[in-house]
Amino acid sequence: MSNCMVAQSGGPTVAINASLAGVIKGVTDSAKYETVYGSVNGILGILNDHILNLSEEMAKDASYLDTLKHTPAMFLGSCRFKLPDFLDDDSSYSFIFKQFERLDIGAFFYIGGNDSMDTVLKLSDYAKRIGSDVRIIGIPKTIDNDLMVTDHTPGFGSAAKYIAASMLEIAHDTFIYAVKSVTIVEIMGRDAGWLTAASALARNGYSTAPHLIYLPETDFDEKEFLADVRDLLEKQNNVIVAISEGIHDADGNYISAGESQADSFGHSQLSGAGKALEYLIKDNINVKVRSVEINVLQRCAAHLSSQTDLDEAFALGEKAVAYAAEGVTASMVTMNRTSDAPYTIDYQYAEIKNIANEAKSVPRSWINERGNDVTEEMITYLSPLIQGEPAIRYENGLPVYMDVSHLTRH
Repeated sequence: MSNCMVAQSGGPTVAINASLAGVIKGVTDSAKYETVYGSVNGILGILNDHILNLSEEMAKDASYLDTLKHTPAMFLGSCRFKLPDFLDDDSSYSFIFKQFERLDIGAFFYIGGNDSMDTVLKLSDYAKRIGSDVRIIGIPKTIDNDLMVTDHTPGFGSAAKYIAASMLEIAHDTFIYAVKSVTIVEIMGRDAGWLTAASALARNGYSTAPHLIYLPETDFDEKEFLADVRDLLEKQNNVIVAISEGIHDADGNYISAGESQADSFGHSQLSGAGKALEYLIKDNINVKVRSVEINVLQRCAAHLSSQTDLDEAFALGEKAVAYAAEGVTASMVTMNRTSDAPYTIDYQYAEIKNIANEAKSVPRSWINERGNDVTEEMITYLSPLIQGEPAIRYENGLPVYMDVSHLTRH
């Protein structure tokens, strides 16, 4: 029997640790693998030799997996490290695979989003080049829901649930004043508007908020936006607007209150689309206006997670181990929706070369013609993903999460 290694990378979600728990459970139940190691801070943990024996940790605590499954963010920590092309410099690859050999690693699982799947692709290509038998498998996660091939990504359903619940609460807060007002809610989503679209789930019999929704899949027109707001204010006191952080004009310029910077993967780090629209309203419409940036809250609210999301994330971790044991490599585990009502999915896998460095956008047909709302097809797609409330253990009035002091020690 050989061992396994798992790591987490990219932005956190409330479901990524459920996938980690699934991997640990899969290895524990496997007849092929013995010990599962965790690399702290993504691929950097292997390079820096910061590795935990997760099998030993689990053996100490009977509630380990359950607590881990309901803990937000990333128990193993994360990184934004981009591996170089091994044709230019293979030193880091050589060291990584020597670490695999030292620990008798038969399979490596990387839980993450688009950039993490780039790492899975590069490690898979290098393994093939040197004739390594280590199975390399990606496990999807991202609140952005923009990974190709899979129907949706773990972490998205819980973030969507938080967005919808927060939007409903914002509506209740806003409606109490009989004064004209505009509230702009900025939601994460640089290139894909899936999460902002989820704000539409807040609508019910007495509230149609958000009244306007703008996604990065369509060009944002300031004049049309002002016209939309003015038209609504003639009919009602309060206008609530949901926008993606990555909305842009027809020339591709981000609607931003400040200059954007790029991270190590070349992605723009955006600054204040909501604030920019707040200023636009103030300058053009005489009305009370505020902007709300939900920011990291949408990706760490484990107290409002979706049970469906957690269950699927856990199952994907288990499936990844099972596929590796069957000999699958250079792939990512996926979900395929087989029915909307009742909601059903099946688990499969797809070659990583068809997933890495690609992004799934909201279909234009799921956005209305004017580009300021989503269609019923979007609601049908989103609704099953936010269902169910997990039983979270509390002590002294607060949720009980995993001890992550290993991430804060120097």
